[in-house]
Amino acid sequence: MGLFLVEVYRTPNIGIFLRANDNHLLIPKGVAESKSQKLAGDLQVSRGYISIAGSRLLGPLIAMNNNGVLVARIAEDYEIAEIASQTGLNVERLASKYTAVGNLVVANDRGALISPILDAEGARQVKDLMGVEVESMPIGEYIQVGSMVVATNSGVAVYPNLSDEEIERVGRVFGVEAYPTSVNGGVPFVSSGLVANSRNALVGDLTTGPELQFLTRALKV
Repeated sequence: MGLFLVEVYRTPNIGIFLRANDNHLLIPKGVAESKSQKLAGDLQVSRGYISIAGSRLLGPLIAMNNNGVLVARIAEDYEIAEIASQTGLNVERLASKYTAVGNLVVANDRGALISPILDAEGARQVKDLMGVEVESMPIGEYIQVGSMVVATNSGVAVYPNLSDEEIERVGRVFGVEAYPTSVNGGVPFVSSGLVANSRNALVGDLTTGPELQFLTRALKV
């Protein structure tokens, strides 16, 4: 178990390009074989090369846990088929006019947190596909909950500018302890620079020593 400092496309904002669960790492098409092999090896998972609407920006366009994958409504049929084939999971387009699915939904295998801008139909879809109870709430002043939280079955890293009560509430949603931290030298939007599963985590290579300590505590890696 451990944290690994990495970059993708020469940027520490790795969460913009990657999505992972305990078994799979979804990587943009075109990433070098050696790079993708290392990333998947660090997380101890298999890798799949995909796109969403032809884009390599997978993080904002996908939400996933070990039970299912939600993608933006702009995903092509063949892209959904590729994700399903490479993960063995059910894959659905989120029934919403909003396309930044990864910013609106975050889930582990115990719970899901969704943005207040998603309606009841979206909440039901998250519950059914991901097999978890769903709670709708903002993170601080933000509705982009997926930008603020990275949740695994081991722990939760959360936006640092929250009250103790808010942090505890987030932890209850996911059934594990939540802990505040930043990434990449002070960036509070943790998912921008962090991709994690229950065993290991990839973090942007500008992340500082103290931040690594906080992330270790948050994710139990």
